[in-house]
Amino acid sequence: MDNSFFLNNIRLGGALSSLTVEEGTITALGGENTKSLPERDGGGALALPGFLDLHTHGAAGVDVNAAGPEGLRKIARFFAAQGVTGWQCSILTDTKEQTLKAIAAARTVIEEGSGGAQLLGIHLEGPCLSVEYKGAMPEHLLMKEAKADLFREYQQAAGGHVTYLTLSPEIPGAIAALPQLRELGIVVAMGHSAADYDTAWAAVKAGVTAATHLGNAERLFHQHDPAIWGVALESDCWVEAICDGLHLHPGSVRLYLKAKGWDKVVAITDSIMAAGLPDGTYKLGVNDVIVKEGDARLPEGTRAGSTLTQLRALRNLVSWTGATPEKAVELMSANPAKLMGWGKKGSLAPGKDADLVLLDGAWNVLETYVKGTRVYRAEKG
Repeated sequence: MDNSFFLNNIRLGGALSSLTVEEGTITALGGENTKSLPERDGGGALALPGFLDLHTHGAAGVDVNAAGPEGLRKIARFFAAQGVTGWQCSILTDTKEQTLKAIAAARTVIEEGSGGAQLLGIHLEGPCLSVEYKGAMPEHLLMKEAKADLFREYQQAAGGHVTYLTLSPEIPGAIAALPQLRELGIVVAMGHSAADYDTAWAAVKAGVTAATHLGNAERLFHQHDPAIWGVALESDCWVEAICDGLHLHPGSVRLYLKAKGWDKVVAITDSIMAAGLPDGTYKLGVNDVIVKEGDARLPEGTRAGSTLTQLRALRNLVSWTGATPEKAVELMSANPAKLMGWGKKGSLAPGKDADLVLLDGAWNVLETYVKGTRVYRAEKG
């Protein structure tokens, strides 16, 4: 089968080694080709677990909110070229009708395949978010009360594929709804929030396990009220970080790593349709977005997502922290897999899905594999 092979001459843990894949699963690291599988030569490339992106609104000219199945597949192919093997599509707060259309498109791709990076789930960013910290969310579509019934309807329409939800803990009904949301199989993050310290802690105790793009679009730390930012750093929550150097100063990323440890920070892109494209005017849901020097903003100046890729985020993390790529990649492989409960994702080990990326000496993507199937190969020359 195409997804069974012996990959030789790759760098694992700093040394030349090999990797055995059988029917899309890693069965051995190192050793010989004892089962006479088809052999592939890695050419000395660095092998890393495929990147996972839990929070992205688009790329390659496609906006998740407006995309049909083929649009989502275009995003998936672009992501594969950036070393991404799995992602969640993030649906920005929109009308109920449009949200259901976006959910239907995502369900099709999740269940029928993407032809690139695997679409693993749906992230609903809203609509139960703070008006004060709405960011690029359309204010007239934000809900003033959180009701689990709405998300139950969305989950039913999604066939159970709504995996992640961002809400503001201070919205009436939000904390009370958390147990029901967890019963629906949804991992809940807090963000776009004006919550004070006590409210944010109550949300964590009720079931919130992550903080959406920490430090952006939320009440910030104050010595008399550490607020949602302080709770995210103090608690056992995972924290999302947009590692583009625009949303967060490199020192802030290092602070997160110091406070949380390397196993609780998740690198995301929060990318929009402009990722992979030049400066210009684009869309983010219902919003017009102007990208200048790679920085995406609404016309009035509010930052609106990013043009970041996970490959560039990896390079930034290595530069900012001095970590090896094998260490830095944990923020976009092992950590998101643990947060989401994806037990077969996130690392290169026997029994795990053969989701991996091969990088050259300049950390350019050479090949990307999803469950042992090669979904991207760089052109030679």
